[in-house]
Amino acid sequence: MSQRIKIKAILASTPTDTRVTVKGWVRTFRNNQFIALNDGSTNQNLQVVVDFENTDPELLKRITTGAAISATGMLIASLGKGQSVEVKATEIEVLGDSDPEKYPLQPKKHSLEFLREIAHLRFRTQTFGAIFRVRNSLAFAVHQFFQERGFVYLHTPVITASDAEGAGEAFKVTNFDLANPPKTETGEIDYKQDFFGKATNLTVSGQLEGELGAMALSDIYTFGPTFRAENSNTTRHLAEFWMIEPEMAFYDLDDNMDLAEALLKYTINYALEKNADDLAFLSQRLQEEEKSKPQQERSDMSLLDKLQFCLSNDFERLTYTQAIDILKDSTPNKKKKFQYPIEGWGADLQSEHERYLVEKHFKKPVILTDYPKQIKAFYMRQNELDAQGHETVRAMDILFPGIGEIVGGSQREERLDKLEQRMDEMGIPKEDLWWYLDTRRFGACPHAGFGLGFERLVLFVTGMGNIRDVIPFPRFPKNAEF
Repeated sequence: MSQRIKIKAILASTPTDTRVTVKGWVRTFRNNQFIALNDGSTNQNLQVVVDFENTDPELLKRITTGAAISATGMLIASLGKGQSVEVKATEIEVLGDSDPEKYPLQPKKHSLEFLREIAHLRFRTQTFGAIFRVRNSLAFAVHQFFQERGFVYLHTPVITASDAEGAGEAFKVTNFDLANPPKTETGEIDYKQDFFGKATNLTVSGQLEGELGAMALSDIYTFGPTFRAENSNTTRHLAEFWMIEPEMAFYDLDDNMDLAEALLKYTINYALEKNADDLAFLSQRLQEEEKSKPQQERSDMSLLDKLQFCLSNDFERLTYTQAIDILKDSTPNKKKKFQYPIEGWGADLQSEHERYLVEKHFKKPVILTDYPKQIKAFYMRQNELDAQGHETVRAMDILFPGIGEIVGGSQREERLDKLEQRMDEMGIPKEDLWWYLDTRRFGACPHAGFGLGFERLVLFVTGMGNIRDVIPFPRFPKNAEF
């Protein structure tokens, strides 16, 4: 097994007439002579040429699409188009058969919906091989970005007793017999008898725990799974997804925005450098897909152009109040084209509004700041009243073309009295978050942080249209297959 050379390395080498061994899965087998072999290391296939006249016919019958084989032979210059080298096989061994009558991935175009139903096999397609190699690079780039800047990677709990911000319905965690849970004298479920001695759920965010780490380690980041039990079936929502959540002591909102913009540019640039072939393939795939759309729905830029565009432009920064003025005076708002018309200050911006600002008005990524206090979480730092008497908080959202919100963050409220007052206003029990409030009692300092939905980043970089196609095994309502 150790003699095997990966196909990516083979294709990058020069023909040397040396003997090599490759292993992988058969994509196609033409004319009993040409095997297109792929091992997942690259989107490109390696051509393996079979001497069919001197090969056992029974062996040839077993070289079918999906079969796993080992091939040993001479690495020579290729006469075929599209590759510089090929392997002229002298030995072929079928390691795992694949019945062509039953194998669902035949060499033809399959719909993404069909491939979601066989997510255990979709990794073997060119599209999903490219997506998950890009996802791997983006994940590595996230860690590298923070590690280069001296951040500490903190593992926050998956099981927690807090809902962080009431961001969504949480999945409850219990050890009770659901048909017969213990009850209190008043007839309520007695969580004191549960495994953790209190009601717990799967985390919706690691932020609050992350703040605790930042109050001692200065700069931390979390990168792990989070869960939302929302009955949402959109192309942008999952029940289980990954979040990157840095928290930084001695940061204000401007520092926070600078870091978030730098992270996005760093990770996109890393993928462009490390996954050029995969992104070229995905860009071509997107262009083909766009041909079936009406002209007005087609993108002005290719995927590669869009990624490069984000790198070469500073993100536009403006306040929520400025954004409302732009949206209110926009043509789609005046012509009642928005599904949710903007009537005035205080509106909760929807995806259609965010995308208008990014794709039509500014034509580049946008960072919105200083949102109304009433539509944001309790822990965001409160501003002084603005000139119009509006109550706002030091929040920021980064909006991307085709995606809408990709990052949400804020400067955190470090003043104990203001934080407690806001918790009272929102009905958040202070006794449950006594540990969080302690960070404001003992050595409080200005600090900030943000959350980046990892799948939304992967969605943007790969150009895919559905978030279920950028996570290996998507979890959504009525689906926990594989």
